[in-house]
Amino acid sequence: MRYLFAALVLAAAVCGTAAQAEKRTFIVANNSDGYGVDRCLATGASCGAAVATAYCKSRDYEEAASFRKIEREEIAGAVPTTTGTSARDEFVAIECLR
Repeated sequence: MRYLFAALVLAAAVCGTAAQAEKRTFIVANNSDGYGVDRCLATGASCGAAVATAYCKSRDYEEAASFRKIEREEIAGAVPTTTGTSARDEFVAIECLR
């Protein structure tokens, strides 16, 4: 009986860790074409959640957990390329869940 209980606990632990959502944060230039980042995400407009979710879905993620404006200094590694508009130094971080 103890072995059966131990096996059930082990199976529950393995299944529990597999069910955790995968998260990834994308850094998007404010002036990225086609997503409305400058109009919805960076300004905090009400359409921001829909735009963030659309961005995540285009990257094979289920939904956006969060999005926010991010400063250049907060970006580690390579900075995303921009199209050269006046908003070229503004970025948005979108956290996507799978």
